[in-house]
Amino acid sequence: MRVLRADGEDVIGLDVAPGEFTDVVGSIGDRDLVGDLLDGVGAVINAATLHKPHVGTKSWEQFVEVNVLGTLVLLEESVSAGVEAFVFTSSTSAFGRALRPGEGAPAAWITEDVISIPRNIYGVTKTSAENICELVHRDTGLPIVVLRTSRFFPEGDDAPDQRAAFDNQNLKVNELLHRRVDIEDAVAAHRLAVERASDIGFDRFIISATTPFVREDVEQLAVDMPSVVARYMPEYEAVFASRGWQMLPSADRVYDNTHARDALGWRPKYDFAYAVGRVRRGEDPRSALSIDVGAKGYAGSSETYAP
Repeated sequence: MRVLRADGEDVIGLDVAPGEFTDVVGSIGDRDLVGDLLDGVGAVINAATLHKPHVGTKSWEQFVEVNVLGTLVLLEESVSAGVEAFVFTSSTSAFGRALRPGEGAPAAWITEDVISIPRNIYGVTKTSAENICELVHRDTGLPIVVLRTSRFFPEGDDAPDQRAAFDNQNLKVNELLHRRVDIEDAVAAHRLAVERASDIGFDRFIISATTPFVREDVEQLAVDMPSVVARYMPEYEAVFASRGWQMLPSADRVYDNTHARDALGWRPKYDFAYAVGRVRRGEDPRSALSIDVGAKGYAGSSETYAP
């Protein structure tokens, strides 16, 4: 909403919470409201969801109501309104247990071909909503693009050991190597998805910063990530040392965004090398958009980690 409105696009922001970029307060599950709002609308971006941090505070029924039934309402009303493009913001969390191969195993190399094994109700509902999107496309022809976004939240990590071991920005720069995307790049992917939906028809894309790693690195990444990073970018060590930063000791997965770059035409800017270059020059490694959005915590969740 922030970027589209700044660019002069005619947009409507629907959210359950009021805010600077909320035009209408309400739920995507309210069929009458959604139907009225979609009159004359050309494209829908469904970023509404209960998130992973809500797992401890929301019931399974609430997850289904928002993530599955809410998406279904948006899809059906989009078809009725003649919407020309539908973009569903999913999550790499949908891969679930496939992201953690187990102790002693190589890091998982994650492409769109990896079979999802959801590990919680969040993953179940996101994959279910994705499948409904595909079914609706097949039955109605509505162009739908599913974006499986990796981490982009500014909040501190949801794992207490990671928050204790790493400076917040240090950890997020590290994650650009294998499991994070900057908000600016995520927004660019959504805009491309809207523009290209009619040509694509239906597809799923992993939206994560471009990794320098290749498949052959997975065994060493599982046990000695610093050595692999140094092989590709030895200059990072001096930059990290100047900030008192450290590299992650290992990686359990690597997201491969090749399909998004090839089929969607997405060109993410904020990868590890770019962020390290900004740190070297004394700049913030984040995009201006990431800084503007800031940390807000998760609405309706007890998880509100410090940035």
